[in-house]
Amino acid sequence: MNNPFVYGEVVPLTAFVDRETELDRLTRDLLAGQKVFLISPRRYGKSSLVRQALRATGRAGALTAEVTVSSYSSYVSFLEGYARALLAVETRLDKARTWLRDMLGTVRPEVRVEADEGGTAQLALSFPSARTDRDVSRLAQEVFALPGRIAEVRRRKMTIALDEFQGIASFNGGNVEHALRAAVQHQRDVGYVFSGSEPSLMERMLGRSRPFYKAGPVMRLQKIPADRFADFIEARFRSTRLKPAAGLGAAIVELAGNLPYDVQRLAHEVWDDAQGGKSVGVDDLHETLRRLLGEHEAIFEATWQRLTLAQRAALRAAVLEDGRELLSADVRARYRLGGASTVQASLTALAREDIVAREGARYAVVDSLFREWVARKTH
Repeated sequence: MNNPFVYGEVVPLTAFVDRETELDRLTRDLLAGQKVFLISPRRYGKSSLVRQALRATGRAGALTAEVTVSSYSSYVSFLEGYARALLAVETRLDKARTWLRDMLGTVRPEVRVEADEGGTAQLALSFPSARTDRDVSRLAQEVFALPGRIAEVRRRKMTIALDEFQGIASFNGGNVEHALRAAVQHQRDVGYVFSGSEPSLMERMLGRSRPFYKAGPVMRLQKIPADRFADFIEARFRSTRLKPAAGLGAAIVELAGNLPYDVQRLAHEVWDDAQGGKSVGVDDLHETLRRLLGEHEAIFEATWQRLTLAQRAALRAAVLEDGRELLSADVRARYRLGGASTVQASLTALAREDIVAREGARYAVVDSLFREWVARKTH
């Protein structure tokens, strides 16, 4: 049988757990032409939620497009990729060429036909004439206006996902935000979800002095309820005729810090290791954990060695104290952490390196496997 747990990619509907309320709200908002801001820490399942929402809007008749902003190395390359994604909603190459001529003729795109990885012909386009800041600004206005024009030409709603949207800030400062906001606010038949996995950056983009202030509803993704996740895990085991011991789902969720990515990863590995048997229990879970820690030893050791002594001490305290009250005199004395300012500087550096993340009043280690390695292998 196929492993019922999926991680490291956008999960299919069968592996999608909970999020019914969030999915329904996001789908309805997109179809209503809202501009939604989805804020979520890494590994919470943000991209999977967005993909399911786009599929739902597609089933409702909307045209859909999806772009990961942070994957582009420059503003122009992002505009090229965004334009390609938008034009891809028209699968007929001759029609897409007509769109290019009618909608982007003023910025003189260079168009060619290429084969994708599956051998299917598709249009590739670039904007070699965009050399100066003025050229790029004019190009951005044309590209950002495309969704509204496409929705009007096709007489259909359109829903667009710009994932890792905080990456837009690296393109020509705040000018990009102004240009995009100016375009999308007039597109009543186009719904947008601007999603990001760096909450602090996303929150700043929505501040009073920024272009997207009060531009649309804000969704802040929370963790899946632990009991719901545990039930899902055990049900998935049973669906493959592998009987889980009582409490196995809860143990996996707790050990993985209730992070959707980590929960699915640990469950996936436990399922793999249990093949050939009829049942699986907590002892099997810990055996899988020992194997995974051994396989990741070199990576975790290298990460640990890159840290300063103060950062190592702060990280170990965060692991052993569940990330709580790390600036208190008691915790600092117990782990020999030094002054509160030193601890705060170390935690800020660890957060910048995506090793820890702020969750309310606590600092959580982002990778649950690394957390377990620190707890067991460091002193």
